Amino acid sequence: QVQLVESGGGLVQAGGSLRLSCAASGILFSRKLMGWYRQAPGKQRELVADITSGGSANYADSVKGRFTISRDNAKNTVYLQMNSLKPEDTATYYCKSTLGGLDSWGKGTLVTVSS
Repeated sequence: QVQLVESGGGLVQAGGSLRLSCAASGILFSRKLMGWYRQAPGKQRELVADITSGGSANYADSVKGRFTISRDNAKNTVYLQMNSLKPEDTATYYCKSTLGGLDSWGKGTLVTVSS
């Protein structure tokens, strides 16, 4: 069973930066599609960015040019570098892994951006 543990969230002022990490246990990390999602209070969970096993990244329009997803297969870790943060980026950020149609989710890390 895959376990995903997010870290790096916190309180930051608008315009600031944070780097989220998601450490994965289990095997076959390098073959997994890894993604970051977020859910703001009262809103549905939405995709922020994902990265394939080959390193191809996909971003939501709202974060393009500000966020960068990356992965280190040797460390079984995926990262989300978030720059130029805005108050509307405030949410709980979740990590998800997908392989063979099976999804696993972390418990999330809270990001709060003050104006």
